[in-house]
Formats: sequence, structure tokens, C-alpha cells
Amino acid sequence: MAGRGRLLALEGIDGCGKSTQARALADTLGARLTREPGATELGVRLRELLLDPGAPAPAPRAEALLMAADRAEHVARVIGPALEAGEWVVSDRFAGSTVAYQGYGRGLDPTALRALVGWATGGLAADLSILVDVPVEVAAARLAAGAGGTARLDRLERLGPAFAARVREGFLAQAAADPVHWLVVDGEPAVDAIAAHIVAEVRARFSDTPTRT
Repeated sequence: MAGRGRLLALEGIDGCGKSTQARALADTLGARLTREPGATELGVRLRELLLDPGAPAPAPRAEALLMAADRAEHVARVIGPALEAGEWVVSDRFAGSTVAYQGYGRGLDPTALRALVGWATGGLAADLSILVDVPVEVAAARLAAGAGGTARLDRLERLGPAFAARVREGFLAQAAADPVHWLVVDGEPAVDAIAAHIVAEVRARFSDTPTRT
């Protein structure tokens, strides 16, 4: 569709630095910044059910369905209208996280999860998923430092290095299978260097990349 915006998704394990990079990219492009889960009124409530360690833990299939519900609402209320209006959207997590976390992490069927995601989004996919990749031990150290200990970590962040390693494998597998729609960046250099690299890659891939004025 002429004039349609683009969707860029920042992906990666907890502690990789993707949220920082999502903010930097959105600011540079003048794009709309959003996140999953929790970008809508319904999403805020779903985020509490999904991530609050004090709430009852959902079964893996229920967790996947709650994530899908959040994404369906996110696309209907935020992402879809913005794209149709010609806006570029930068999302802190999107479809790749479901396959990585609920698929590789929880052990659910990735093929079934892709079908669920496709149904929830009405077929909407990210124009580019940007994986900010760091070793599990680096991410764990960042989480511990940022949270001031484990007490403030959410439910998924508390699942430990073995879970994080499976999730990282899931992200890398998706990126290797679809290099046209995925970009892998090293998340260990300085924040500004990573941000500059991401912007350069986005501009190289999309001739219509906006510039903030």
C-alpha cells in the first residue's frame, strides 16, 4: 500500500539492551515507540498476568495464548492504525519473542506458535526484526545490576540461564532462517555504537527510511 509505514521490531533475551536500542531507533527515525506486552489498556492487565511473579503462573499454552491476545490487541489498537497512517513503528518485542520464549524456551511447537501469531496479527509481520544478541552471562549480569538483585525481576527474567540459553537459541535460529527480515547485531559494544550500526543497517535496507526533523 502506497504511503504505508514500516514495522521494526527489537528482539533479544532479557538484559540484551533491546529496550535501550528501541528507544534510540525510534527517536532517530521519529517513529512511534511501543512495546509488548502492555502497550494497550488490555495489554497492561495481560502484562501483570504474564510477568508479575506474585500472580499465579499460567501453564505454557495459556502463557502463549495470553501473549497472542496482547499482540492481537496491540496490532488492532496501535500498530495497525499507525502503519495505515504512514507512520513507522518501532516495537520492543513482537512475533519473534513468542517463538523464542514459548517455543524454544517453554518447549511448545514453534510451527503451531507461528500459526497462532499469524492469526493474532491478521498476517501482519515485522518489516525487519533486529536481534540484539549477547551471551547469556552478560545479559544475566546486566539484569542483576539493573534490578539491584533478583527481587525486582519479573517472572520470565527469573527463569535462569538454562531458559535464557534456549530462548537465545530460538532467536538465532529464526534470524538464520530468514536473513532478509532479520538483522543480528552484537549487543556488547557501547550503546551509541550499537545504535549507529542499527540505523545504518535500516537505512541501507529501506530507501524510504525517515529522518527526524
